Amino acid sequence: MNDTPRARRRRLRRALLASAAGTAVLGGVLVTLPWGEQAPPPAPTPPERALAAVTSGVPAALPDLEALAAERERHLRTHPGDARAWAELGAARTEQGLRLADPRYWPRAEKALRTALTVRKDSVPALRGMAVLANARRDYEDARAWGEAARKLEPERWTTYPPLIEASAGLGDDEEAGRLLEKLAKLRSGPVVMARAAAVYRDRGWREDAAAKLADAASAAGEPAERAACLERAGQLAWERGDREDALRHFQEAVRTDPDQRAAQAGQGRALAALGRTTEALSAYRTALARQPRPEYALELGELYEALGMRPAAVVQYGLLRERARLAATHGGDEELVLGRFEADHGDAGAAVRRLRAEWERQPSTEVADALGWALHRAGEHEEALPFAVRATEGTEGGGVRSALFAYHRGMIERALERYGAARRHLTEALRINPWFSPLHAPRAKEALARLGEPSVQAGPQSS
Repeated sequence: MNDTPRARRRRLRRALLASAAGTAVLGGVLVTLPWGEQAPPPAPTPPERALAAVTSGVPAALPDLEALAAERERHLRTHPGDARAWAELGAARTEQGLRLADPRYWPRAEKALRTALTVRKDSVPALRGMAVLANARRDYEDARAWGEAARKLEPERWTTYPPLIEASAGLGDDEEAGRLLEKLAKLRSGPVVMARAAAVYRDRGWREDAAAKLADAASAAGEPAERAACLERAGQLAWERGDREDALRHFQEAVRTDPDQRAAQAGQGRALAALGRTTEALSAYRTALARQPRPEYALELGELYEALGMRPAAVVQYGLLRERARLAATHGGDEELVLGRFEADHGDAGAAVRRLRAEWERQPSTEVADALGWALHRAGEHEEALPFAVRATEGTEGGGVRSALFAYHRGMIERALERYGAARRHLTEALRINPWFSPLHAPRAKEALARLGEPSVQAGPQSS
């Protein structure tokens, strides 16, 4: 071996370079992987985030939903026998329809879910997905049937209970909703359960308990879309109790957290109008409707225009309401409740009664009771209207939703029946709950109350 001084220097230089490189690699490992620790797991991909959301019943970000749907469609082209993937595709399409208020997603969701059940008839994720889809379409009877089929197969699977609770509430079965909530709470804790409990508490009139649950749910929520949904519901509770500023703060924070939270944008319109910030209110409603054209937002905006004396602009919104309701019906959705409310105040009260009678037969909820009672009143059937108004304001066991609109409806029906003491009491209650509950009806409540005047000293007690 030629061991000249030059050769020895070359060998030494190569050894030093190899040693330095090895030390750098080892040093990097030691920095990123200290002894006894593991590398952190990679951040979830958009499809993984959306999947975690839709399978646990919480809102998902719209871009993540599209990524999940596209990924599952690619997978199913080569694996058409994967029942779980079909169920996940159906769940994603249902959530897209809800978030965009676009019922055209629902037939696609149903096709995917039914394919899952064809591949595997006992697919609990697919059965649960059908329950969620039926709730989205406001078909609560079907939602309950699908949910019960899923629960029969796996009674301890917690994810089946939220859609069952929603279906029971939609059917006016508050007692069953409470029982289901108790079972859910035994199986699971966390923001999903808190948010569902808040909805049940709100329907019972336990507004403070509902607000506390929503605050806890928002704090514990994981993804921005989930937290924004909790904030939007908290804003709605604040609005229902007449706290315009607190409602606006919640709605604004929800939109900052998730810019696609259009329900919160419509909520901003509601609160801003009550605060007298009319230009901002109109802008907020238009923004909400541009991306989530729900018929009830069109009704609210139309009534705001009407209150401002802008009748032609109101008519445009009422036309949008009818158009979106027709689109929903074409794709299996049910917007009879909002159509009935619209017809009672702005169209044919007799048609409203017919619509809402059929709706009451199908799903006798508190909201339908209020709407049917008001439609009957508007059609001149005051005696028949009153029991529905009582049902809406008192519930089935003396504790109902604390709604200014419902109290106003009852007060006006009682006024028409010349039950002036009861009318005065309920109109006062409506304005105490929320003096700004409607740009059209709140001023009418104040006017009716002024006409009733102070109670007569000689007048005896009147039944409500």
